[in-house]
Amino acid sequence: MADNPDLTRRARKILQAVVSEYLHTGEAVGSRTVTRKHAIALSPATVRNVMADLEEMGLLAQPHTSAGRVPTKEGLRFFIDALLKVRSLSTKEKEEIRSRCGVDTLDLGDVVQRTSRMLAELTPYAGVVLAPSPSIQRLQHLEFVPLRGGRALCIIVTSEGQIENKVIQLDVPPDGPRLERIHNYLREKLGGRTLTEVRETVLRELGDEKNQYDEMVSTALRMSKAALDQTIDRPGDLIVSGQANLVGSASAGDRLERTRDLLQALEDKEILLRLLDQSMEAESLQVFLGAETAHTALQGTSVIATPYGPSDHPIGAIAVIGPMRMNYGKVMSIVDFTAELVGKIVGRG
Repeated sequence: MADNPDLTRRARKILQAVVSEYLHTGEAVGSRTVTRKHAIALSPATVRNVMADLEEMGLLAQPHTSAGRVPTKEGLRFFIDALLKVRSLSTKEKEEIRSRCGVDTLDLGDVVQRTSRMLAELTPYAGVVLAPSPSIQRLQHLEFVPLRGGRALCIIVTSEGQIENKVIQLDVPPDGPRLERIHNYLREKLGGRTLTEVRETVLRELGDEKNQYDEMVSTALRMSKAALDQTIDRPGDLIVSGQANLVGSASAGDRLERTRDLLQALEDKEILLRLLDQSMEAESLQVFLGAETAHTALQGTSVIATPYGPSDHPIGAIAVIGPMRMNYGKVMSIVDFTAELVGKIVGRG
C-alpha cells in the first residue's frame, strides 16, 4: 500500500491531513477543516473530490451522508507506513524515561516493573514488558540451602538481576563442608554461562564416565540438573500495567463485552506472548492494527511493539496497547527509545 502509484502527492497530503485531524479530535473531518488547518492551497470543492477518490480506494470512509470523512484501517495503515513523521523525543522527555525505568538498578524485576508502569503513565494506555527468558540469562550465582526432610532450596541469580528459587529433593543431603566444595566447583565450572549453556554443560558432564566415580562432582551435577529443570524452559515474565487506561479510552460505541474480552486477553497473557514473540522475530518496531493482531479480543486496538537487546538476537520486547485512535508518532518514539534504554540496562549486567 505504501508504494501505491495511484496516490498522487496531492492525495497523500489530503489523506495525511484527514488522518492527523481525526487522530487528534476523533471527529469526521470535512474539506474546510483540511484547507483551513493544514495549509493546503486548494478549494474545499477540490478537496472534497480528492476525498471522494480516497474513499473509493478504501482509504477513507464517510460515516454519514452530510459528514466529513474518517480513515479506514487501510487508510490508517497507509498513514503509518508512508506518511507519518515520527518526532524525536526532547532531552527532558528522555531524562524522564531514564529516571522512571531505573537506570541505576541492576535488578531486572525492578526494571521490568518500572518500565511497564512508565509506559502506561506516559502514553497513557497499557504498557507491556517481556523480560528476557531465563534460558538466555547468564549465571552469576548458584547456591543450595539445606531444608528439612532431605530437601534443599536452590537459589539461582543471573547477571541480569533475576532471582529464581526452587526446592529440590535430595537422596543424601550434603553436609556443610561438602556443600561448600560443591558451591566452589559449580562456581568455577558454570559461572558466566547462559542458563541454556549451563544445562548443556551439566548434561554433558553427567554423561562423562569419570564424573560418575567422583561422588562430590556427581552430587553437584545432579543437584544442578534438578535445579535447572523447568526453570529455563519457561518464557520470560510478562508484566502488564495500565489495563484501566483501556477502559477509560474505550469509545462510547464500544460494547462492554468487547472491553471485557480485551481485559481478559491481557490477564491471560498468552496472546501477548505470541504477539511479542512475533515482534522479536521482526527485530524492529511494529504497529499491529486491529485484526493484524490475529485475535478478536484485540480487534479494536493498536499494538506498538519492538524488541530490545542486541539486534542480531533480541532478548525481550516492550509494547504499548491502546485504541486505534492514538498519537502514533509520540507513542512510537516512546516505545523505540525505551527499548533502546532497557536493552542497555539489561546488557550491562
